[in-house]
Amino acid sequence: MSVALNRQRWSGVFPAITTPFHPDLTVDHDFLARHVAWLVDSGCDGIVALGSLGEGATLTCDEKVAILRTCVDAVGARVPIVAGIAGLRTAECVELARAAATAGCGGLMVLPPYVYKGTWGEMRAHFDAIIEATSLSCMLYNNPIAYGTDVTAPQMAELAAAHVNLHAVKESSGDVRRITAVLERLGDRLAVFAGLDDMIVEAIAVGATGWVAGLVNALPAESVALVRLARDGQMTEALELYHWFLPLLRLDTLPDFVQRIKLVQEELGAGTARVRPPRLELDTDIADDTRALLRHAMRSRPAVAPQSTQFMETAR
Repeated sequence: MSVALNRQRWSGVFPAITTPFHPDLTVDHDFLARHVAWLVDSGCDGIVALGSLGEGATLTCDEKVAILRTCVDAVGARVPIVAGIAGLRTAECVELARAAATAGCGGLMVLPPYVYKGTWGEMRAHFDAIIEATSLSCMLYNNPIAYGTDVTAPQMAELAAAHVNLHAVKESSGDVRRITAVLERLGDRLAVFAGLDDMIVEAIAVGATGWVAGLVNALPAESVALVRLARDGQMTEALELYHWFLPLLRLDTLPDFVQRIKLVQEELGAGTARVRPPRLELDTDIADDTRALLRHAMRSRPAVAPQSTQFMETAR
């Protein structure tokens, strides 16, 4: 059983984990278990599975539940496991939310439906059904760039008023002013997380309490240190680390972010570059550019930057 989330526990670094695959593209559960344990050993405060970076849209329901169980078993009661809840149909999302609770997850990240971009009334009914499906603490995922549905601060207030178990929002509009708008309207009713890698320091500066991060899959110690420095007001050190990290963090904002982040994992010995179709691995030129960016970053690491322990040294 994972740690149960509440409003206060939505804080810190929550990796949006990638999904590891065998050469035949079945899920590699042995690696998954080692990977999430390594992330927690490195100081991460929670684990978010089945999101966009986790290629959730390519996974069957049975695969999703199996992934959640592996994460819960690997982490135990150390940190919460959060299940990303998304699908084409509201009914399948409700079913997955209930299965996540049964699997021992500590919280849910609730996404808009795939493909259909409906009215606010339709989106509100979809969110209501998922949040009401269990008593688990919920995070709303607002990502208008990827999903075409933008939940405004007044709409978040509607949802928060209706659901006592809605405790957080992952804000991925890319506009730091949205964070201040949510906090102005809701105060500390909802914890606000930065949902894009390259906005974390700005987000914390205006009141965000956490980060659902991507590059953390390969560089967890650096990611955890960045949040702690920014949160503790050590801005000189935070900005030195941030400016070094930003070229890599911006990989999270590109259309092929899954492939690029998985390639960084592979280059650092913390995963493979395998992805499921319709995604394909990066073509040679883009892969070479990504490797060159990573090599430059590794050579120019500032003294303030901690270094993530080699994955296989700690995850055997």
